[in-house]
Amino acid sequence: MLTALVDYDSGNLHSAQKAFERMAVDVGGGDIVVTSDPEVVAKADRVVLPGDGAFPACRDGLLSFNGLFEAIEEAVVTKARPFMGICVGMQMMARVGREYRSTPGFNWIDGEVIRISPADPTLKVPHMGWNDLVIDRPHPVLDGMRTGDHAYFVHSYQMAVADPAMLIAHVAYGGPVTAIVGRDTMIGAQFHPEKSQAAGLRMIANFLTWCP
Repeated sequence: MLTALVDYDSGNLHSAQKAFERMAVDVGGGDIVVTSDPEVVAKADRVVLPGDGAFPACRDGLLSFNGLFEAIEEAVVTKARPFMGICVGMQMMARVGREYRSTPGFNWIDGEVIRISPADPTLKVPHMGWNDLVIDRPHPVLDGMRTGDHAYFVHSYQMAVADPAMLIAHVAYGGPVTAIVGRDTMIGAQFHPEKSQAAGLRMIANFLTWCP
């Protein structure tokens, strides 16, 4: 069993790599590899796509690696391998991002990535720090987690899904803010599981043993 943590120069992957390696040992989740090699990604049993920074920069950065996005699509869409998007890696699952300019996403989930606009003007954007998850519907990757679990966020934009069935969890920040989305063999977390302590590690462990 091989999980590919996709490296496309979107930020420091050290903490994510360590968290996935730790949980893979704990649950017998196989090997974790950090890679930008399309052949490795296409053959992986699971794919994790992180992302830090602005949506357009991450999208352009991913496409700058020849064949890498195509390999992700082959693994996830064609072969239906489990996929986890983290932060901007989750946002790119949407149809379009509106940060700075309109940028096409993967169109795996019908939705657009828009700026967070809290109803309370005292709440700052970016939304940064700990917040309590509100689980909207059960999902195998959330087994052992519950509403009220803490997750760590750093973002100014969120995914607004067109189909409420794709929304798995949200948080309250001057109104609802999307936290987890998913469909079929795909799941995305706006927060950073690798930095979210017990809840985040539980989510990673569940992902590594998920058999959709």
